[in-house]
Formats: sequence, C-alpha cells, structure tokens
Amino acid sequence: MSSELFIQQLVNGLILGSFYALIALGYSMVFGVIKLLNFAHGDVYMTGSFVGLVTLGVVGTWLGNGWMGLLCALLISMLLIGVLGVLIERLAYRPMRNAPKLSILITALGMSMVLNSAALALTGGKHEAFTVDLGFDGIDLSNVHITYTQMFLVGLAITLMIALELFVSRSKYGKAMRAVSIDPGASRLMGINVDRIISLTFFIGSALAACGGVMAGAYYGSTHFFMGFVMGLKAFTAAVIGGIGSIPGAMLGGLVLGLLEALGTSLPFVDSSWRDVFVFAILITFLVLRPTGILGRSVVERV
Repeated sequence: MSSELFIQQLVNGLILGSFYALIALGYSMVFGVIKLLNFAHGDVYMTGSFVGLVTLGVVGTWLGNGWMGLLCALLISMLLIGVLGVLIERLAYRPMRNAPKLSILITALGMSMVLNSAALALTGGKHEAFTVDLGFDGIDLSNVHITYTQMFLVGLAITLMIALELFVSRSKYGKAMRAVSIDPGASRLMGINVDRIISLTFFIGSALAACGGVMAGAYYGSTHFFMGFVMGLKAFTAAVIGGIGSIPGAMLGGLVLGLLEALGTSLPFVDSSWRDVFVFAILITFLVLRPTGILGRSVVERV
C-alpha cells in the first residue's frame, strides 16, 4: 500500500469511525443504564438524517445550504430526534421495563421496523439527495487532498464524544446516570428520579445518532430508508468491540472499526465488496477472544 493510499484510507476510516462512534454511544448509554440492546437505534440514525434533510430544505430558504444552514439543520434535527428517543422510551420501553428480556428485545426490533417501514412508505424507497454546498477547499498532504468538511466532521464527532464523557463523569446528571446503571432501586431511595434519568439517556443517545445521520447525509450526498440497518449493526459491532456499556469504549470501538474497515479493504485481493464480511468477521473474533470488548468489564450483564 502506497503512502498516499494509506493516508487517504486513514482519513476515510476516521470519518467512518466517527459515524460508528456517535451511534455506538447510544447503544452503550442505554445498555449501561437499563441493560437494553436498543436495536431501533440504527433507524433513529436514519430518521435523524431525513429530519435533517427536511429541516435543511426549510432553513435553507433563509440561510442557504452552506455551513450556516447545515449547522442550523443539525441542531434542530438533534433536538427533534432527541425528543423522538424520549417518546420511544416512554411509549414502547417503559411499560416493558420489568418484562422478560426477550420480550423487550422483540419490542426494540418491532420499533425498528416501525421507523423503517414509515420511512419506506413516506419516501417510496427512493434515495433522496442531500444537497449541501460546503466546497472542496482543504489541505494537501503529498498527493492526498483533505477537505475542511472532512476535518470538521471528524472534529465535531470527537468534540461531542469528549463532551459526553465529561458530562457523564463530572455533572450531577451524569453521576445520577452512573448510579442508576449500578442500582436503580437504591437510586430511588437516594431521591433520584430514575424515569427522568432514563429519558435523559435516550434523549442524548438519540440526539447523537441524529448528528451522525445528518453528517452522513451531508458527506455522502444522499439518504434513504435502509441506511440505518447496516449502520446500526456496525455501530453495535463497534460498541461490542469497545466494551458495551462503556462510553470511552464506544468511542474507541467506533474509531477502531472504521480504521480497520477502511484499511482492511485496501489489502491486496480485497475490495469494498468485502467490507461487511470483514467487519462482522472482526465482531465474531472479538466475541470469541474477548467477549467483554477492549474496555468492557466481565461483570456486565449480557442479554
């Protein structure tokens, strides 16, 4: 592999890993707090992309479809999809909280199908163009051109991940989240509103997924109803690799998976058609050799 190809694939891996990490954070947060594998999370990411597309079309009338319009659409999408995450938890998951694990898992799969089928019905299964005007300016490293858009996407993702880690580790609500994840009953006795903390967890996780969806739509130039399925599975893979239930693990797992996927498909006799085979082979390998992930703990309960 030439040095130019290595640098280009490194950039591609960081961008892809940023998308994975933003979605994986939602998986890890929800699992860490209520031990639920929220398989609807990938479709929340997809819904966030569509909401961002519609919002950009509205605000673009005044702000254009450049950086200002995209940032405004990004913030509105994160807010709306965060509320959607709270509604999903309140209507679908909270009534099932004391049900058998298999029942709530099936509920999560059902919610995934609801979001996916709704998007299919509304769009007719067509790819919708996510038109932005961010330009192609950037810097050149040897023969590799890295745009400011690529640097912004990676920088924004890393900033959000660091902000989330600081929020969970140092804020009052973050401490309450950690308390609820350890013992919800004792947390109630200490005066913590457990339902509110769980809703906050869903809000943050869904907002981060929406951010990833809008970023992916703007970067790849299109969005479609099926984009959340494979991305959700890969983000779940990233969460497992990093250690599901661990926020730093989700960050690390997403970036590691993105880099491995980008660099792995550049090996001799391996092309992009093998990328999904490569990714899920990595998942199986980690589950066999280190089922708790890189930063996971062996005491974590598994569904």
